[in-house]
Amino acid sequence: MEERVILVDENDNEIDTQEKLSAHREGTLHRAFSLFVFNSRGRLLLHKRAAGKYHSGSLWTNTCCSHPRPQERIEDAVHRKLLSEMGFDCNIKEVFHFIYKIQFENQLFEHELDHVFLGMYEGDPNANPDEVEDWKWVDPEELRKDMDANPEIYAYWLRVCFDRVLAER
Repeated sequence: MEERVILVDENDNEIDTQEKLSAHREGTLHRAFSLFVFNSRGRLLLHKRAAGKYHSGSLWTNTCCSHPRPQERIEDAVHRKLLSEMGFDCNIKEVFHFIYKIQFENQLFEHELDHVFLGMYEGDPNANPDEVEDWKWVDPEELRKDMDANPEIYAYWLRVCFDRVLAER
């Protein structure tokens, strides 16, 4: 089945859809989401993207991130991907969105209007090895220091929105 992303303008108005890899080759602005799940101790659940991902493989990133399907509510997409990637579900709330664009070494782009969600969960995930190479609960201040010292091991979008996520929490 062909995966399609929702093309949007800067105000998140839907324009069309496009095959996912094609959108990443062309750098077309599309809708995405990033979920940050914390536990009651204030620790953030990170995952390391599977090595075989089409970009940013083996980089550490937020709990879950992806794209809604055409005709799918973004909240439903967050729950769907959280279950399929991390093996659990939780309550979520949207806190902000932002636009970013970056070109990777493999010439693919991420040009996304990224809806950022927060969630709370106690326990460990049951991560899907096709999507997740590793995972860990981290202290946000320790993560900030490590991202400053070792930015190359973290996904771009995580680094860009991290401070605002902490401010919204």
